[in-house]
Amino acid sequence: METLRQAISAKASGEGFAAMRIVRLSSDPQQALRLQRFIAQGRHGSMAWLADTADRRADPLALWPEAKTAIVMAQNYGQDLDPFERLKDRGSGVISLYALNRDYHDMVKGKLKRIAQWLKHRTRAEVKVFVDTAPVMEKPLAQKAGLGWQGKHTNLVSREIGSWFFLGTIFTEAEIAPDAAEEDRCGTCRACLDVCPTNAFPAPYELDARRCISYLSIEHDGHIDRAFRAAMGNRIYGCDDCLAACPWNKFAQASREARLMAREDLKAPRLADLLVLDDVAFRALFSASPVKRIGRDRFIRNVLIAAGNSGEPKLVPQVAALLEDPAGIVRAMAVWALSRLMGEPAFASLRKERIGSETDANVRREWETA
Repeated sequence: METLRQAISAKASGEGFAAMRIVRLSSDPQQALRLQRFIAQGRHGSMAWLADTADRRADPLALWPEAKTAIVMAQNYGQDLDPFERLKDRGSGVISLYALNRDYHDMVKGKLKRIAQWLKHRTRAEVKVFVDTAPVMEKPLAQKAGLGWQGKHTNLVSREIGSWFFLGTIFTEAEIAPDAAEEDRCGTCRACLDVCPTNAFPAPYELDARRCISYLSIEHDGHIDRAFRAAMGNRIYGCDDCLAACPWNKFAQASREARLMAREDLKAPRLADLLVLDDVAFRALFSASPVKRIGRDRFIRNVLIAAGNSGEPKLVPQVAALLEDPAGIVRAMAVWALSRLMGEPAFASLRKERIGSETDANVRREWETA
């Protein structure tokens, strides 16, 4: 007779999940302590929501005291693309592999809801589903469930499917036999730490988000420190370097989920085409994409940094046009990009012409320090 666990596994496989594991929910004082230390050190940067929800994140039972079990599932988003090869064409922008098609949140949540409703009908126990946006520490849960382990880059790694996957979780009041926790298999390897362009890992298993290109280009809505701009290269949304360097990804495969397969127009979009996007065009290009959530101004900020790193003077006209942009953050990065693309005499002349009319303090600072 088929067990409940076998039935759940079959449902997960039928929905296209690459792996499924089960864990008994319980408090974890060590996990709470690690989170408190991370926030106390300010390594969460401007992500105030992490601090605001710290109490609930530290203990899954604080979110739902009646829950007994978590079912953790992995949705593969691997692509037939070499992340490091993409960085070589400085005239194009690099968008993180996970964001090359549709936003995963609604898609994964839809799959989880179907499984959860089936589970509720079978067990008569209440269920809730979570995909990334709720105050759930999904990676520690996944490690306890045996789906993988948190590597030295703090991301989850599976010896079966690598690390190109999203996590989705079903909480239930039903008691289901748990799987064994996974052990750390990083060994002496430090490839993920050494490859980081901005040295965002103060130590193995520790991340300072304030130095992470994914944080800077997606979560951070202000001006990006000069110390990190050159290191960003042509990355315009996220960074895949620490994942791509992991040798366990030799077991990764390309996703078979059509909604996650890379769109041709996003594999290597030309910077020249992206620099001319207004808000309407930006929303049209990234409709249903996770890129859309950062907004046009923050995105163009990133594209301008990539333009400044491109070494392509032919981009000067498109960049110069953005000196008239309504958004100060865009004008400021246009100044920085021009300082890298124009010869010194030409840029000095432009600075003399423009600096007196600039009212935004941050933009003036870029003119003065470029």
